[in-house]
Amino acid sequence: MLKNWFRHGYNKVAKTRLAEKEKFGVLQAHPAAQRHAEEAMEAHAEKQTKLKSNQKEFKIYRWNPQYPNHKPFLQSFFVDLSKCGPMVLDALQKIKAEEDSSLSYRRSCREGICGSCGMNIDGANTVACLKPIDADTSKPTIVTPLPHMFVIKDLVVDLTNFYQQYKSIEPWLKTRRSPEDGREFRQSQAERKKLDGLYECILCACCSASCPPYWWNPEEFLGPAALLHAYRWISDSRDEFEKERLQAIVEDDTKLYRCRTVKNCTANCPKSLDPSSAIHHMKAMHLISKSNIKLPNN
Repeated sequence: MLKNWFRHGYNKVAKTRLAEKEKFGVLQAHPAAQRHAEEAMEAHAEKQTKLKSNQKEFKIYRWNPQYPNHKPFLQSFFVDLSKCGPMVLDALQKIKAEEDSSLSYRRSCREGICGSCGMNIDGANTVACLKPIDADTSKPTIVTPLPHMFVIKDLVVDLTNFYQQYKSIEPWLKTRRSPEDGREFRQSQAERKKLDGLYECILCACCSASCPPYWWNPEEFLGPAALLHAYRWISDSRDEFEKERLQAIVEDDTKLYRCRTVKNCTANCPKSLDPSSAIHHMKAMHLISKSNIKLPNN
């Protein structure tokens, strides 16, 4: 009985080895290629086994500036969804804590307020803390940096130019007088309501990184995010430099009029804002001011 059991096991192993040789028969004269092919098959089999469980595959963009000659690549990580939070940022946190501490990305508030974790997830720009994990384990979630930005490391991009453009629109209240009571500038509820859809921008750069005109002219075109904030201050009833702000934006045709109304910015905003509409309103305000047309009071 024991002899039959050993013979059965030997025949099973022998048949497996024979099948592997037949599968990679063309590589018999190339031992290194044969070994790589076998390793690839083993990795594929392991991946298929994991996919049958509650494990979700995340393919994450990796690039390390310490190895500039190494090309960027997508690295696969598997996360058990039953032991992970619901958002993509939760998965990144789990991967960094338990599998690869060298993984680099930005994050802070985890509440969709700071805009730090802006990245491209499954082809769309968004913030990882507000992006739910796709529960379909049959397909991977692909996480890459914001497109058309210089990558510092992994998912971290260089936002220096982006913040300089935001600074250039002078995002603070500008007045020629002090408040009447010496404490604050007041506005009516109707005036305050005009700021809705403008002040909520968290500067995650998802809109600018999805804008083709910004891809082509990032040094000249201010981009949707900076222009949205510019319109926020132009629309503020307490600010007394509306004309000067608008003039500063339109003095160079490239700052505002590079916009081609593609509306990728609106489609990719994780806060559901409409930068394209703000840009359109500023264009209209400029054209009206040039024509000396007086608008009726709303």
